[in-house]
Amino acid sequence: MTWEFHFLYALQNIHTTILDKIMVLLSTLGNSGAMWIGMAIALSINRKTRKLGFQMFIAMLVAFILGNGILKNFIQRQRPCWIDDSIKLLIRNPKDFSFPSGHSLNGFVAATTIFLNDRKAGIIAIIAAGLIAFSRLYLFVHFPTDVLCGIVLGIGIAIFVNEVFKRWKNNPLKKFY
Repeated sequence: MTWEFHFLYALQNIHTTILDKIMVLLSTLGNSGAMWIGMAIALSINRKTRKLGFQMFIAMLVAFILGNGILKNFIQRQRPCWIDDSIKLLIRNPKDFSFPSGHSLNGFVAATTIFLNDRKAGIIAIIAAGLIAFSRLYLFVHFPTDVLCGIVLGIGIAIFVNEVFKRWKNNPLKKFY
């Protein structure tokens, strides 16, 4: 048995009724990046935060294409709940592959983008993204390396997109913010 399964099984020992409900809620907030997309839309409406909203959209789009579109389908890593189906899932069994964690990738690409533009709000966003990422381990639908790689990839994409926005002198989106 790998260290990743040892870690996931250890998490199964901390389950409580209240924690189960909290983790399901956190995971649901991260579904399809809906919370982060909603935040980007809200930021895009206000002239003061429009650039941040656009930057979040671009970063999340890059993350979606690279993470969900390319890496998941290329690597095709089985989820822990597919390998060991003896653990009762508290959420629907995911149908897509495990690596990288889309919840972690989306959360950290969005949260890091916020952090790079507004430190105080970014810290709150990073805490939220971290809790959502942890929920995926608690719920037995991702391996720790799926989550860690999603986090690292999300941070890297956010930094890259932030640099592009800072350096791109003739950015065609500038006329909108």
